[in-house]
Amino acid sequence: MTDVIRLHLAELSVVDKPWPVHGFVILHPQLGTVLVDTGCGGPDALLREYRVVNRSVADALAEHGLSPADVRVVVNTHLHFDHCGQNPVFEHARLCVQRRELERVRREEPDMREWLESTGVRFELFDGDVTLADDLQVVATAGHTVGHQSVIARTEHGVEVFVGDAAYTRRIWDTGDAMHTLPPGQAEDIDAWRTSLRDLRNREPARVHFCHDT
Repeated sequence: MTDVIRLHLAELSVVDKPWPVHGFVILHPQLGTVLVDTGCGGPDALLREYRVVNRSVADALAEHGLSPADVRVVVNTHLHFDHCGQNPVFEHARLCVQRRELERVRREEPDMREWLESTGVRFELFDGDVTLADDLQVVATAGHTVGHQSVIARTEHGVEVFVGDAAYTRRIWDTGDAMHTLPPGQAEDIDAWRTSLRDLRNREPARVHFCHDT
C-alpha cells in the first residue's frame, strides 16, 4: 500500500497574499520514503522578496514519525527556491530533476545557480519521463519552466497526480486560462503549459496534490 502525507513547509507573500508551500511524502512499499519537493531556501534576497515564513522540513517530517534520514528519493518538480530550498538536508538521497531544468537555472538564474553549487548537492538528471517503480512515474511537464516535472502514483485510491507548479491551484487545474487571467509566473511558455496541463488532466486522477493551494 502506498500512503501519501502532505507537509506544510512555508508561507510566501505573493502580491500581498499568503501562499502556502507544501511538499509531499509518498511512502512506497519498494522505494521507501519518497519526497516531492523540499520547501524554501536559497539566496537571501529571494527569501526577503517573498517574505518567507519558513519551516524546517525535518520538523515537518517529525510530525509524522519520520526524519530526513528516512527519505530515499527526492523529486524536485523544478528548481525554484520554494521547491528545492531544503535539498541540502537530503544529500544522502537520490535528488531527481530534469536535465533541462538544471540547465535553465545555470543559464537564467545566476544567484540560484551559485547557491545550488555552494551546497555541493548532486542531482540525478532525467531526460523526459522516468519510471521509478511500476506504480510511480516522473513525467516531464514543461510550461511553468522548461524543465518542470510532475509525479504520477497509482495507489488504492486510483491515479494520484503531484502537479508541482503545473497548476498553482485547484481552480487553475479545473479551468486553465479559459476563465480568468493566470497569476504571475504560472506559465513561462503558455503553449507548453497548456499541453502539459491537458496531458495531466487526461490521466483522470482520483486525487490531485497542489504545492500552493489550501
